[in-house]
Amino acid sequence: MARRITWALGGFVLLLLAALASMVHFVPSASERAAIVTDLPGSSSEALIVPVLGVQRTQLRDSWGDSRGGATREHRALDIPAPRGTPVLAAADGTVEKIFESVPGGHTLYVRLRSGDTIHYYAHLDAYAAGLQEGQQVRQGQSIATVGSSGDASPDAPHLHFEVKTMQPGERWWQGTNVNPYPLLAGNPSAR
Repeated sequence: MARRITWALGGFVLLLLAALASMVHFVPSASERAAIVTDLPGSSSEALIVPVLGVQRTQLRDSWGDSRGGATREHRALDIPAPRGTPVLAAADGTVEKIFESVPGGHTLYVRLRSGDTIHYYAHLDAYAAGLQEGQQVRQGQSIATVGSSGDASPDAPHLHFEVKTMQPGERWWQGTNVNPYPLLAGNPSAR
């Protein structure tokens, strides 16, 4: 009888350990995440600049994976705080693919890079640059908008929500796979 109880207890402990192990979520460190994204398609020949005028790369804080929406989702972008109205710059050469108004993002821009396989998404903008339109070519460092808090951003915390998406052939502006922009921006010594 004692042997059966021991086996049952052992089985229960193993099941409990397996259940606990399934709940563990390992998050790589910042250096490990930087190593994961070493060569983003379409960007190897052109380093990105920090897309907010006056913000240095050393001021960036990696917000990738932070909890959002009351812990219902993970943040898949980099938030760059700056005063409302600060110029937002094109991080790389590309084409304005979509100017879009959304409930969560507010005033947003999607810029497809020249290679076609990467999209930069700029959200919570205060305003678009005068005359900016879909199909327009933009140059790295060109002012394309201003920092704001439109959409679901706090009015007390203006910032640029910046995403990088890798695109497969045929994918549209809202599709793609998010890539952490932090190592792409923080590892670049060129900031404006």
